[in-house]
Amino acid sequence: MTSVQNENIEMKERGQDVAYSGDENVERGNWSNKFEFLLSCLGYAVGLGNLWRFPYLCYANGGGAFLIPYVIMLVVVGMPMFLVELSLGQYASQGCIGVWKCCPLFKGLGYAMVIASSLLAIYYNVIMCWSVYYTYASFTALPSLPWVGCKNHWNTDNCYDDRDVNATMPANNTNITSASEEYFTIYVLKQSSGIEETGSIVWALTLCLILAWIVTIIALVKGVKSLGKIEYFTALFPYLVLIAVIARGATLPGASNGIRFYLYPDWERLRTAQVWKDAATQIFFSLGISNGGLHMASSYNKFHNNLVLDAAIIPLLNCGTSVFAGFAVFSVLGFMAHETNRAVDEVVASEIGLTFIAYPEALSRIPISPLWAILFFIMLMSLGVGSLVVIVEAVITAIIDEFAFIRKAIKGRRWIMPLTICTVFFVLGIPHVTQAGIYWLALQNSYAAGLSVLLIGFIELLVVTYIYGFRNVIKNVKVMVGSSSQVFVVLLYIVFIIPMFVAPFLIAFIVVFSLMDYTPITLGSYDIRIGPTQSSHAHGHGFLWRHLHIHGVSSCTKRVRFDN
Repeated sequence: MTSVQNENIEMKERGQDVAYSGDENVERGNWSNKFEFLLSCLGYAVGLGNLWRFPYLCYANGGGAFLIPYVIMLVVVGMPMFLVELSLGQYASQGCIGVWKCCPLFKGLGYAMVIASSLLAIYYNVIMCWSVYYTYASFTALPSLPWVGCKNHWNTDNCYDDRDVNATMPANNTNITSASEEYFTIYVLKQSSGIEETGSIVWALTLCLILAWIVTIIALVKGVKSLGKIEYFTALFPYLVLIAVIARGATLPGASNGIRFYLYPDWERLRTAQVWKDAATQIFFSLGISNGGLHMASSYNKFHNNLVLDAAIIPLLNCGTSVFAGFAVFSVLGFMAHETNRAVDEVVASEIGLTFIAYPEALSRIPISPLWAILFFIMLMSLGVGSLVVIVEAVITAIIDEFAFIRKAIKGRRWIMPLTICTVFFVLGIPHVTQAGIYWLALQNSYAAGLSVLLIGFIELLVVTYIYGFRNVIKNVKVMVGSSSQVFVVLLYIVFIIPMFVAPFLIAFIVVFSLMDYTPITLGSYDIRIGPTQSSHAHGHGFLWRHLHIHGVSSCTKRVRFDN
Protein backbone atom coordinates (compact mmCIF):
# COMPACT_ATOMS: atom_id res chain seq x y z
CA MET A 1 0.00 0.00 0.00
CA THR A 2 1.42 3.38 -1.03
CA SER A 3 1.93 6.34 1.28
CA VAL A 4 -0.83 8.20 -0.57
CA GLN A 5 -3.29 5.35 0.09
CA ASN A 6 -2.33 5.31 3.77
CA GLU A 7 -2.85 9.07 3.95
CA ASN A 8 -6.27 8.77 2.32
CA ILE A 9 -7.38 6.05 4.75
CA GLU A 10 -6.24 8.15 7.72
CA MET A 11 -8.13 11.17 6.39
CA LYS A 12 -11.26 9.07 5.90
CA GLU A 13 -11.04 7.88 9.50
CA ARG A 14 -10.87 11.52 10.61
CA GLY A 15 -13.91 12.34 8.44
CA GLN A 16 -11.90 14.50 6.01
CA ASP A 17 -12.00 14.54 2.21
CA VAL A 18 -9.51 12.46 0.25
CA ALA A 19 -6.18 14.11 -0.52
CA TYR A 20 -5.46 14.50 -4.23
CA SER A 21 -1.73 15.22 -3.99
CA GLY A 22 0.17 12.56 -5.92
CA ASP A 23 -1.12 9.55 -7.85
CA GLU A 24 -2.55 6.71 -5.80
CA ASN A 25 -2.41 4.41 -8.83
CA VAL A 26 1.11 4.95 -10.14
CA GLU A 27 0.70 2.76 -13.22
CA ARG A 28 -2.57 4.27 -14.50
CA GLY A 29 -2.46 7.70 -12.88
CA ASN A 30 -5.31 9.66 -11.27
CA TRP A 31 -7.11 12.95 -11.73
CA SER A 32 -5.01 15.89 -10.58
CA ASN A 33 -7.86 16.95 -8.29
CA LYS A 34 -11.49 16.22 -7.54
CA PHE A 35 -12.70 19.29 -9.42
CA GLU A 36 -11.22 18.03 -12.71
CA PHE A 37 -13.14 14.78 -12.33
CA LEU A 38 -16.40 16.65 -11.69
CA LEU A 39 -15.80 18.96 -14.65
CA SER A 40 -15.00 16.02 -16.93
CA CYS A 41 -18.20 14.19 -15.95
CA LEU A 42 -20.18 17.40 -16.36
CA GLY A 43 -18.55 18.15 -19.72
CA TYR A 44 -19.26 14.58 -20.83
CA ALA A 45 -22.91 14.69 -19.75
CA VAL A 46 -23.64 18.25 -20.88
CA GLY A 47 -23.22 18.08 -24.64
CA LEU A 48 -24.82 19.17 -27.87
CA GLY A 49 -28.00 17.24 -27.09
CA ASN A 50 -28.73 19.47 -24.10
CA LEU A 51 -28.78 22.51 -26.35
CA TRP A 52 -30.82 21.26 -29.29
CA ARG A 53 -32.59 18.03 -28.37
CA PHE A 54 -34.07 18.75 -24.94
CA PRO A 55 -35.70 22.11 -25.86
CA TYR A 56 -37.22 20.53 -28.97
CA LEU A 57 -38.53 17.50 -27.04
CA CYS A 58 -39.98 19.79 -24.38
CA TYR A 59 -41.81 21.77 -27.06
CA ALA A 60 -42.99 18.67 -28.91
CA ASN A 61 -44.18 16.78 -25.81
CA GLY A 62 -46.39 19.16 -23.91
CA GLY A 63 -44.04 21.96 -22.88
CA GLY A 64 -43.85 22.29 -19.10
CA ALA A 65 -45.78 19.04 -18.69
CA PHE A 66 -42.79 17.19 -20.17
CA LEU A 67 -40.75 18.11 -17.09
CA ILE A 68 -42.82 15.68 -14.97
CA PRO A 69 -41.82 12.45 -16.80
CA TYR A 70 -38.36 13.93 -17.31
CA VAL A 71 -37.75 14.34 -13.57
CA ILE A 72 -39.29 10.92 -12.81
CA MET A 73 -36.97 9.24 -15.33
CA LEU A 74 -34.02 11.13 -13.87
CA VAL A 75 -34.72 9.77 -10.39
CA VAL A 76 -35.75 6.24 -11.37
CA VAL A 77 -33.36 5.53 -14.26
CA GLY A 78 -30.69 8.22 -14.51
CA MET A 79 -29.29 8.54 -11.00
CA PRO A 80 -29.21 4.78 -10.14
CA MET A 81 -27.39 3.93 -13.38
CA PHE A 82 -25.02 6.84 -12.83
CA LEU A 83 -24.10 5.44 -9.41
CA VAL A 84 -23.74 1.90 -10.78
CA GLU A 85 -21.27 2.94 -13.49
CA LEU A 86 -19.27 5.25 -11.21
CA SER A 87 -19.01 2.55 -8.52
CA LEU A 88 -17.90 -0.15 -10.96
CA GLY A 89 -15.18 2.04 -12.45
CA GLN A 90 -13.89 3.46 -9.18
CA TYR A 91 -13.87 0.12 -7.31
CA ALA A 92 -12.06 -1.77 -10.08
CA SER A 93 -9.88 1.13 -11.35
CA GLN A 94 -10.57 -0.20 -14.82
CA GLY A 95 -12.25 0.98 -18.02
CA CYS A 96 -15.57 -0.31 -19.32
CA ILE A 97 -14.13 -3.74 -20.29
CA GLY A 98 -12.05 -4.44 -17.20
CA VAL A 99 -14.85 -3.65 -14.73
CA TRP A 100 -16.68 -6.81 -15.80
CA LYS A 101 -14.15 -9.04 -14.07
CA CYS A 102 -16.86 -9.03 -11.40
CA CYS A 103 -19.06 -11.00 -13.87
CA PRO A 104 -16.75 -12.48 -16.52
CA LEU A 105 -19.67 -14.01 -18.43
CA PHE A 106 -20.84 -10.50 -19.34
CA LYS A 107 -17.49 -9.02 -20.27
CA GLY A 108 -18.92 -8.55 -23.73
CA LEU A 109 -20.90 -5.61 -22.33
CA GLY A 110 -17.61 -3.73 -22.15
CA TYR A 111 -16.81 -4.48 -25.77
CA ALA A 112 -20.31 -3.34 -26.75
CA MET A 113 -19.71 -0.04 -24.92
CA VAL A 114 -16.42 0.45 -26.78
CA ILE A 115 -18.25 -0.12 -30.08
CA ALA A 116 -20.99 2.31 -29.04
CA SER A 117 -18.46 5.01 -28.09
CA SER A 118 -16.51 4.50 -31.31
CA LEU A 119 -19.57 4.87 -33.54
CA LEU A 120 -20.71 7.88 -31.51
CA ALA A 121 -17.32 9.61 -31.75
CA ILE A 122 -17.19 9.18 -35.53
CA TYR A 123 -20.34 11.18 -36.27
CA TYR A 124 -20.26 13.43 -33.18
CA ASN A 125 -17.12 15.11 -34.45
CA VAL A 126 -18.80 15.75 -37.79
CA ILE A 127 -21.29 18.00 -35.98
CA MET A 128 -18.27 19.59 -34.35
CA CYS A 129 -16.76 20.32 -37.75
CA TRP A 130 -19.97 22.09 -38.80
CA SER A 131 -19.60 24.32 -35.73
CA VAL A 132 -15.98 25.04 -36.71
CA TYR A 133 -17.13 25.99 -40.20
CA TYR A 134 -19.89 28.30 -38.93
CA THR A 135 -17.49 29.98 -36.49
CA TYR A 136 -15.13 30.78 -39.35
CA ALA A 137 -18.00 31.85 -41.62
CA SER A 138 -19.26 34.31 -38.99
CA PHE A 139 -16.10 36.36 -39.60
CA THR A 140 -16.36 36.42 -43.40
CA ALA A 141 -19.27 38.79 -44.08
CA LEU A 142 -18.85 41.49 -41.42
CA PRO A 143 -20.83 43.49 -40.40
CA SER A 144 -23.46 40.95 -41.48
CA LEU A 145 -23.57 37.15 -41.69
CA PRO A 146 -23.15 35.00 -44.84
CA TRP A 147 -26.51 33.25 -44.47
CA VAL A 148 -28.47 36.53 -44.70
CA GLY A 149 -30.36 37.27 -47.93
CA CYS A 150 -31.38 35.35 -51.05
CA LYS A 151 -29.18 37.14 -53.58
CA ASN A 152 -26.17 34.82 -53.25
CA HIS A 153 -25.00 32.53 -56.04
CA TRP A 154 -26.17 29.40 -54.21
CA ASN A 155 -29.75 30.57 -53.63
CA THR A 156 -32.66 29.09 -55.57
CA ASP A 157 -35.87 30.67 -56.82
CA ASN A 158 -37.68 29.26 -53.78
CA CYS A 159 -35.59 31.30 -51.33
CA TYR A 160 -37.35 34.11 -49.49
CA ASP A 161 -35.96 36.61 -46.99
CA ASP A 162 -38.22 39.48 -45.96
CA ARG A 163 -35.15 41.67 -45.32
CA ASP A 164 -34.13 41.71 -48.99
CA VAL A 165 -34.90 44.92 -50.85
CA ASN A 166 -37.89 44.39 -53.18
CA ALA A 167 -38.31 40.85 -51.86
CA THR A 168 -41.33 39.06 -53.31
CA MET A 169 -42.92 35.84 -52.19
CA PRO A 170 -42.14 32.93 -54.61
CA ALA A 171 -45.09 31.85 -56.74
CA ASN A 172 -44.93 28.30 -55.33
CA ASN A 173 -45.69 28.95 -51.65
CA THR A 174 -45.45 25.27 -50.70
CA ASN A 175 -41.71 25.07 -51.41
CA ILE A 176 -40.47 28.25 -49.76
CA THR A 177 -37.07 27.91 -48.10
CA SER A 178 -35.26 30.34 -45.83
CA ALA A 179 -31.89 31.87 -46.61
CA SER A 180 -30.28 30.11 -43.63
CA GLU A 181 -31.65 26.73 -44.76
CA GLU A 182 -30.25 27.11 -48.28
CA TYR A 183 -26.92 28.26 -46.87
CA PHE A 184 -26.69 25.12 -44.72
CA THR A 185 -27.97 22.53 -47.19
CA ILE A 186 -26.72 23.93 -50.50
CA TYR A 187 -23.61 25.97 -49.69
CA VAL A 188 -22.16 24.26 -46.58
CA LEU A 189 -23.21 20.61 -47.02
CA LYS A 190 -23.71 20.69 -50.81
CA GLN A 191 -26.41 18.14 -49.99
CA SER A 192 -27.21 15.56 -52.64
CA SER A 193 -30.71 14.32 -53.47
CA GLY A 194 -30.37 11.10 -51.46
CA ILE A 195 -28.14 8.66 -49.65
CA GLU A 196 -27.56 6.72 -52.88
CA GLU A 197 -25.97 9.79 -54.47
CA THR A 198 -22.69 10.04 -52.53
CA GLY A 199 -21.29 12.82 -54.68
CA SER A 200 -17.86 14.24 -53.95
CA ILE A 201 -16.03 15.03 -50.73
CA VAL A 202 -16.76 18.53 -49.41
CA TRP A 203 -13.20 19.67 -48.84
CA ALA A 204 -14.00 22.68 -46.66
CA LEU A 205 -15.80 20.40 -44.19
CA THR A 206 -13.01 17.84 -44.43
CA LEU A 207 -10.46 20.46 -43.34
CA CYS A 208 -12.74 21.45 -40.45
CA LEU A 209 -13.04 17.77 -39.49
CA ILE A 210 -9.24 17.41 -39.49
CA LEU A 211 -8.97 20.47 -37.24
CA ALA A 212 -11.59 19.06 -34.86
CA TRP A 213 -9.68 15.77 -34.55
CA ILE A 214 -6.37 17.61 -34.02
CA VAL A 215 -7.92 19.47 -31.08
CA THR A 216 -9.11 16.12 -29.69
CA ILE A 217 -5.63 14.59 -30.00
CA ILE A 218 -4.03 17.56 -28.23
CA ALA A 219 -6.57 17.32 -25.41
CA LEU A 220 -5.79 13.63 -24.88
CA VAL A 221 -2.03 13.61 -25.40
CA LYS A 222 -1.41 13.01 -21.67
CA GLY A 223 -4.62 11.16 -20.87
CA VAL A 224 -6.69 12.44 -17.97
CA LYS A 225 -3.91 14.81 -16.93
CA SER A 226 -4.41 16.93 -20.08
CA LEU A 227 -8.12 16.09 -20.43
CA GLY A 228 -8.84 17.53 -16.99
CA LYS A 229 -7.17 20.83 -17.88
CA ILE A 230 -9.17 21.18 -21.11
CA GLU A 231 -12.43 20.72 -19.19
CA TYR A 232 -11.83 23.92 -17.20
CA PHE A 233 -12.74 25.77 -20.40
CA THR A 234 -15.05 23.37 -22.24
CA ALA A 235 -17.27 22.68 -19.21
CA LEU A 236 -17.51 26.24 -17.85
CA PHE A 237 -17.44 28.51 -20.93
CA PRO A 238 -20.84 27.35 -22.28
CA TYR A 239 -22.52 28.50 -19.08
CA LEU A 240 -21.14 32.02 -19.53
CA VAL A 241 -22.49 32.16 -23.09
CA LEU A 242 -25.88 30.74 -22.05
CA ILE A 243 -26.19 33.40 -19.35
CA ALA A 244 -25.27 36.12 -21.86
CA VAL A 245 -27.75 34.79 -24.47
CA ILE A 246 -30.56 34.57 -21.91
CA ALA A 247 -29.83 38.10 -20.67
CA ARG A 248 -29.86 39.41 -24.26
CA GLY A 249 -32.82 37.28 -25.33
CA ALA A 250 -34.97 38.50 -22.45
CA THR A 251 -34.73 42.07 -23.76
CA LEU A 252 -35.83 41.17 -27.31
CA PRO A 253 -39.42 41.76 -28.46
CA GLY A 254 -41.39 38.51 -28.64
CA ALA A 255 -39.08 36.65 -26.23
CA SER A 256 -41.93 36.10 -23.77
CA ASN A 257 -43.94 34.35 -26.49
CA GLY A 258 -41.08 31.94 -27.07
CA ILE A 259 -40.71 31.17 -23.35
CA ARG A 260 -44.47 30.72 -23.01
CA PHE A 261 -44.46 28.33 -25.96
CA TYR A 262 -41.56 26.41 -24.41
CA LEU A 263 -43.13 25.95 -20.99
CA TYR A 264 -46.89 26.03 -21.61
CA PRO A 265 -48.14 22.68 -20.24
CA ASP A 266 -50.29 20.39 -22.35
CA TRP A 267 -51.39 17.93 -19.68
CA GLU A 268 -53.15 15.66 -22.19
CA ARG A 269 -49.78 14.66 -23.64
CA LEU A 270 -48.92 12.83 -20.41
CA ARG A 271 -51.48 10.19 -21.40
CA THR A 272 -49.37 9.16 -24.41
CA ALA A 273 -46.56 6.61 -24.15
CA GLN A 274 -44.43 8.63 -26.59
CA VAL A 275 -43.83 11.37 -23.99
CA TRP A 276 -42.54 8.91 -21.40
CA LYS A 277 -40.40 7.17 -23.97
CA ASP A 278 -38.84 10.47 -25.09
CA ALA A 279 -38.21 11.52 -21.47
CA ALA A 280 -36.44 8.28 -20.60
CA THR A 281 -34.43 8.29 -23.81
CA GLN A 282 -33.27 11.87 -23.26
CA ILE A 283 -32.19 11.11 -19.68
CA PHE A 284 -30.37 8.02 -20.86
CA PHE A 285 -28.35 9.74 -23.54
CA SER A 286 -27.81 13.13 -21.94
CA LEU A 287 -26.13 11.49 -18.93
CA GLY A 288 -23.85 9.42 -21.17
CA ILE A 289 -24.96 6.09 -19.70
CA SER A 290 -23.82 2.76 -21.23
CA ASN A 291 -21.12 4.30 -23.43
CA GLY A 292 -18.21 3.59 -21.10
CA GLY A 293 -17.39 7.23 -20.38
CA LEU A 294 -18.49 7.11 -16.74
CA HIS A 295 -16.54 3.89 -16.08
CA MET A 296 -13.45 5.56 -17.50
CA ALA A 297 -13.83 8.82 -15.59
CA SER A 298 -14.41 7.16 -12.21
CA SER A 299 -11.60 4.64 -12.76
CA TYR A 300 -9.08 7.49 -12.39
CA ASN A 301 -10.53 8.59 -9.03
CA LYS A 302 -8.82 7.94 -5.73
CA PHE A 303 -10.30 4.76 -4.23
CA HIS A 304 -11.97 6.56 -1.32
CA ASN A 305 -13.58 9.33 -3.37
CA ASN A 306 -17.17 10.09 -2.29
CA LEU A 307 -18.89 8.89 -5.46
CA VAL A 308 -22.39 8.94 -3.90
CA LEU A 309 -22.30 12.72 -3.76
CA ASP A 310 -20.99 12.81 -7.34
CA ALA A 311 -23.84 10.56 -8.53
CA ALA A 312 -26.36 13.02 -7.10
CA ILE A 313 -24.74 16.33 -8.09
CA ILE A 314 -23.77 15.67 -11.73
CA PRO A 315 -27.15 14.33 -13.00
CA LEU A 316 -28.98 17.21 -11.31
CA LEU A 317 -26.60 19.77 -12.84
CA ASN A 318 -26.93 18.11 -16.26
CA CYS A 319 -30.72 18.19 -16.26
CA GLY A 320 -30.79 21.70 -14.84
CA THR A 321 -28.55 22.78 -17.72
CA SER A 322 -31.00 21.28 -20.23
CA VAL A 323 -33.87 23.30 -18.78
CA PHE A 324 -31.66 26.40 -18.59
CA ALA A 325 -30.61 26.03 -22.24
CA GLY A 326 -34.27 25.89 -23.25
CA PHE A 327 -34.74 29.48 -22.07
CA ALA A 328 -31.76 30.60 -24.16
CA VAL A 329 -33.08 28.85 -27.27
CA PHE A 330 -36.76 29.79 -27.11
CA SER A 331 -36.30 33.41 -26.04
CA VAL A 332 -34.40 33.98 -29.29
CA LEU A 333 -36.83 31.88 -31.37
CA GLY A 334 -39.72 33.90 -29.92
CA PHE A 335 -37.94 37.02 -31.15
CA MET A 336 -37.53 35.48 -34.60
CA ALA A 337 -41.24 34.62 -34.74
CA HIS A 338 -42.04 38.23 -33.82
CA GLU A 339 -39.73 39.56 -36.53
CA THR A 340 -41.15 37.35 -39.28
CA ASN A 341 -44.81 37.59 -38.20
CA ARG A 342 -45.07 33.85 -37.77
CA ALA A 343 -46.12 31.54 -34.94
CA VAL A 344 -43.31 30.13 -32.81
CA ASP A 345 -44.01 26.57 -33.95
CA GLU A 346 -43.38 27.67 -37.54
CA VAL A 347 -39.79 28.67 -36.79
CA VAL A 348 -38.93 25.61 -34.67
CA ALA A 349 -37.07 22.87 -36.49
CA SER A 350 -36.06 19.48 -35.13
CA GLU A 351 -32.64 18.86 -33.56
CA ILE A 352 -29.96 19.64 -36.17
CA GLY A 353 -32.22 22.05 -38.03
CA LEU A 354 -32.82 23.94 -34.79
CA THR A 355 -29.08 24.50 -34.31
CA PHE A 356 -27.86 25.11 -37.85
CA ILE A 357 -30.92 26.63 -39.55
CA ALA A 358 -33.46 28.17 -37.16
CA TYR A 359 -31.05 29.54 -34.56
CA PRO A 360 -28.56 31.08 -37.04
CA GLU A 361 -31.53 32.72 -38.75
CA ALA A 362 -32.65 34.16 -35.41
CA LEU A 363 -29.14 35.34 -34.52
CA SER A 364 -28.86 37.18 -37.84
CA ARG A 365 -31.76 39.40 -36.76
CA ILE A 366 -30.20 40.51 -33.45
CA PRO A 367 -28.14 43.73 -33.41
CA ILE A 368 -24.38 43.02 -33.58
CA SER A 369 -25.31 39.60 -34.99
CA PRO A 370 -21.74 38.44 -35.88
CA LEU A 371 -20.68 38.72 -32.23
CA TRP A 372 -23.59 36.58 -31.02
CA ALA A 373 -23.08 34.05 -33.82
CA ILE A 374 -19.37 33.71 -32.99
CA LEU A 375 -20.12 33.22 -29.28
CA PHE A 376 -22.87 30.71 -30.04
CA PHE A 377 -20.78 28.50 -32.31
CA ILE A 378 -17.72 28.67 -30.06
CA MET A 379 -20.05 27.48 -27.30
CA LEU A 380 -21.15 24.59 -29.54
CA MET A 381 -17.51 23.66 -30.12
CA SER A 382 -16.84 23.78 -26.37
CA LEU A 383 -19.80 21.51 -25.66
CA GLY A 384 -18.69 19.13 -28.39
CA VAL A 385 -15.05 18.96 -27.30
CA GLY A 386 -16.04 18.46 -23.64
CA SER A 387 -18.08 15.39 -24.53
CA LEU A 388 -15.92 14.03 -27.34
CA VAL A 389 -12.64 13.87 -25.41
CA VAL A 390 -14.28 11.73 -22.71
CA ILE A 391 -15.88 9.47 -25.34
CA VAL A 392 -12.55 8.88 -27.09
CA GLU A 393 -10.64 8.48 -23.81
CA ALA A 394 -13.17 5.83 -22.79
CA VAL A 395 -12.18 3.80 -25.87
CA ILE A 396 -8.45 4.35 -25.25
CA THR A 397 -8.61 3.45 -21.54
CA ALA A 398 -10.65 0.31 -22.20
CA ILE A 399 -8.12 -0.92 -24.77
CA ILE A 400 -5.05 -0.13 -22.63
CA ASP A 401 -6.55 -1.75 -19.53
CA GLU A 402 -7.64 -4.88 -21.37
CA PHE A 403 -4.47 -5.50 -23.38
CA ALA A 404 -1.41 -5.26 -21.13
CA PHE A 405 1.03 -5.58 -24.04
CA ILE A 406 -0.29 -2.30 -25.48
CA ARG A 407 0.28 -0.51 -22.16
CA LYS A 408 3.87 -1.80 -22.10
CA ALA A 409 4.49 -0.91 -25.75
CA ILE A 410 3.40 2.72 -25.35
CA LYS A 411 4.90 3.30 -21.91
CA GLY A 412 6.16 6.88 -21.85
CA ARG A 413 4.60 7.50 -25.29
CA ARG A 414 0.90 7.56 -24.51
CA TRP A 415 0.28 10.10 -27.29
CA ILE A 416 0.47 7.20 -29.75
CA MET A 417 -2.98 5.94 -28.69
CA PRO A 418 -5.02 9.14 -29.23
CA LEU A 419 -3.15 9.76 -32.48
CA THR A 420 -3.92 6.25 -33.75
CA ILE A 421 -7.55 6.09 -32.57
CA CYS A 422 -8.43 9.59 -33.80
CA THR A 423 -6.81 8.92 -37.20
CA VAL A 424 -8.89 5.76 -37.62
CA PHE A 425 -12.06 7.61 -36.57
CA PHE A 426 -11.29 10.42 -39.02
CA VAL A 427 -10.95 7.98 -41.93
CA LEU A 428 -14.20 6.24 -40.95
CA GLY A 429 -15.91 9.64 -40.77
CA ILE A 430 -15.02 10.70 -44.31
CA PRO A 431 -18.39 9.47 -45.75
CA HIS A 432 -20.05 12.01 -43.44
CA VAL A 433 -18.33 14.91 -45.20
CA THR A 434 -19.44 13.86 -48.67
CA GLN A 435 -22.51 15.38 -50.30
CA ALA A 436 -24.59 12.54 -48.83
CA GLY A 437 -22.98 12.96 -45.42
CA ILE A 438 -26.01 14.29 -43.57
CA TYR A 439 -28.04 11.21 -44.57
CA TRP A 440 -25.35 8.89 -43.17
CA LEU A 441 -25.17 10.98 -40.01
CA ALA A 442 -28.94 10.76 -39.47
CA LEU A 443 -28.87 7.01 -40.12
CA GLN A 444 -25.94 6.39 -37.76
CA ASN A 445 -27.48 8.59 -35.07
CA SER A 446 -30.67 6.54 -35.18
CA TYR A 447 -29.20 3.03 -35.31
CA ALA A 448 -25.80 3.30 -33.60
CA ALA A 449 -26.84 5.53 -30.69
CA GLY A 450 -30.47 4.59 -30.24
CA LEU A 451 -32.01 1.28 -29.33
CA SER A 452 -28.62 -0.44 -29.15
CA VAL A 453 -27.42 1.65 -26.20
CA LEU A 454 -30.74 1.13 -24.42
CA LEU A 455 -30.25 -2.63 -24.73
CA ILE A 456 -26.75 -2.36 -23.27
CA GLY A 457 -28.11 -0.38 -20.33
CA PHE A 458 -30.93 -2.87 -19.80
CA ILE A 459 -28.52 -5.83 -19.63
CA GLU A 460 -26.08 -3.87 -17.47
CA LEU A 461 -28.75 -3.14 -14.85
CA LEU A 462 -29.94 -6.75 -14.79
CA VAL A 463 -26.40 -8.05 -14.34
CA VAL A 464 -25.48 -5.60 -11.58
CA THR A 465 -28.78 -5.89 -9.69
CA TYR A 466 -29.57 -9.61 -9.94
CA ILE A 467 -26.30 -11.43 -10.79
CA TYR A 468 -23.49 -9.42 -9.22
CA GLY A 469 -26.02 -8.42 -6.59
CA PHE A 470 -27.14 -5.08 -5.24
CA ARG A 471 -25.78 -6.08 -1.80
CA ASN A 472 -22.29 -6.22 -3.29
CA VAL A 473 -22.87 -2.78 -4.80
CA ILE A 474 -23.80 -1.46 -1.33
CA LYS A 475 -20.76 -3.17 0.18
CA ASN A 476 -18.42 -1.69 -2.43
CA VAL A 477 -19.82 1.80 -1.99
CA LYS A 478 -19.51 1.60 1.81
CA VAL A 479 -15.87 0.49 1.51
CA MET A 480 -15.02 3.32 -0.90
CA VAL A 481 -16.93 6.08 0.87
CA GLY A 482 -15.86 4.88 4.30
CA SER A 483 -19.28 5.29 5.90
CA SER A 484 -21.30 2.50 7.51
CA SER A 485 -23.88 4.53 9.43
CA GLN A 486 -27.48 3.37 9.22
CA VAL A 487 -28.61 6.79 8.01
CA PHE A 488 -26.18 6.59 5.07
CA VAL A 489 -27.33 3.07 4.13
CA VAL A 490 -31.03 4.03 4.33
CA LEU A 491 -30.49 7.08 2.10
CA LEU A 492 -28.50 4.94 -0.32
CA TYR A 493 -31.40 2.50 -0.57
CA ILE A 494 -34.05 5.17 -1.01
CA VAL A 495 -32.24 7.31 -3.57
CA PHE A 496 -30.36 4.67 -5.59
CA ILE A 497 -30.99 1.01 -4.77
CA ILE A 498 -34.79 0.80 -4.79
CA PRO A 499 -35.02 2.55 -8.21
CA MET A 500 -32.49 -0.01 -9.54
CA PHE A 501 -35.22 -2.66 -9.36
CA VAL A 502 -37.71 -0.50 -11.25
CA ALA A 503 -35.37 0.86 -13.92
CA PRO A 504 -34.95 -2.40 -15.94
CA PHE A 505 -38.71 -2.64 -16.42
CA LEU A 506 -38.90 0.98 -17.57
CA ILE A 507 -36.06 0.45 -20.04
CA ALA A 508 -37.74 -2.74 -21.28
CA PHE A 509 -40.92 -0.73 -21.85
CA ILE A 510 -38.98 1.86 -23.85
CA VAL A 511 -37.33 -0.82 -26.00
CA VAL A 512 -40.61 -2.64 -26.69
CA PHE A 513 -42.47 0.58 -27.40
CA SER A 514 -39.70 1.76 -29.73
CA LEU A 515 -39.94 -1.46 -31.73
CA MET A 516 -43.74 -1.32 -31.88
CA ASP A 517 -43.77 2.37 -32.79
CA TYR A 518 -40.98 2.15 -35.35
CA THR A 519 -41.15 4.85 -38.01
CA PRO A 520 -38.87 5.34 -41.02
CA ILE A 521 -35.90 7.66 -40.59
CA THR A 522 -36.63 10.82 -42.52
CA LEU A 523 -34.75 13.99 -43.36
CA GLY A 524 -37.35 16.50 -44.43
CA SER A 525 -39.54 14.61 -46.88
CA TYR A 526 -36.80 12.10 -47.73
CA ASP A 527 -37.09 8.59 -46.30
CA ILE A 528 -33.52 7.50 -45.54
CA ARG A 529 -34.60 3.94 -44.83
CA ILE A 530 -35.83 3.21 -48.36
CA GLY A 531 -34.77 6.17 -50.47
CA PRO A 532 -36.58 7.51 -53.50
CA THR A 533 -35.84 4.42 -55.61
CA GLN A 534 -37.17 1.93 -53.01
CA SER A 535 -33.87 0.04 -53.35
CA SER A 536 -31.57 1.64 -50.81
CA HIS A 537 -29.26 -0.58 -48.77
CA ALA A 538 -29.09 2.05 -46.01
CA HIS A 539 -31.47 0.05 -43.81
CA GLY A 540 -29.03 -2.86 -43.96
CA HIS A 541 -26.17 -0.63 -42.83
CA GLY A 542 -28.27 0.47 -39.87
CA PHE A 543 -28.92 -3.07 -38.74
CA LEU A 544 -25.22 -3.88 -39.23
CA TRP A 545 -24.31 -1.11 -36.77
CA ARG A 546 -26.91 -2.40 -34.34
CA HIS A 547 -25.64 -5.99 -34.73
CA LEU A 548 -22.10 -4.83 -33.83
CA HIS A 549 -23.33 -3.93 -30.34
CA ILE A 550 -25.14 -7.23 -29.90
CA HIS A 551 -22.12 -9.15 -31.18
CA GLY A 552 -19.96 -7.30 -28.66
CA VAL A 553 -22.21 -8.46 -25.81
CA SER A 554 -22.30 -12.08 -26.98
CA SER A 555 -18.71 -12.53 -28.16
CA CYS A 556 -17.11 -12.91 -24.75
CA THR A 557 -19.79 -15.26 -23.42
CA LYS A 558 -18.53 -17.84 -25.90
CA ARG A 559 -14.94 -17.57 -24.64
CA VAL A 560 -15.37 -17.13 -20.91
CA ARG A 561 -13.64 -19.61 -18.63
CA PHE A 562 -15.04 -20.40 -15.23
CA ASP A 563 -12.27 -20.66 -12.64
CA ASN A 564 -12.55 -21.87 -9.06
